Amino acid sequence: MKTDSYSTEETFAFGEKCGREAKAGQVYCLYGDLGVGKTVFTQGFAKGLGIQEPVTSPTFTIVQEYEEGRLPFYHFDVYRISDPEEMFEVGFDEYLESGGVCFIEWAGLIEEILPENRIEITIEKDLSKGFDYRQITWAERAEGGTTR
Repeated sequence: MKTDSYSTEETFAFGEKCGREAKAGQVYCLYGDLGVGKTVFTQGFAKGLGIQEPVTSPTFTIVQEYEEGRLPFYHFDVYRISDPEEMFEVGFDEYLESGGVCFIEWAGLIEEILPENRIEITIEKDLSKGFDYRQITWAERAEGGTTR
């Protein structure tokens, strides 16, 4: 599925819609270059889960936990990970099995340890369509293949 966003408000709103539809145990992998709106999308997603506290990128702590929403929300930023095995030091496998929602920014850096069943969200700019334009692509991966 693809959607177009022409503003940060639209990116936030699409994230919020996705958060309202999230289910326990789902893993969301977020892809996109610096400055494409990953954090804005994540903030909307958190709001869709009912989280009221400010959501920021956990770049220096790797994971930020939010328990106040309708589901626990575990927000990972793996930008600074040098070896995917470092994720197990923060209890990554336990988070995956917790029944909450795991949301992983820069997921491509830990591709080899990601679960097969996951939702991949890619945010891309296209300056020919405007400075604030983003194309957001959503794909569900499951064992044995990808469905879109």
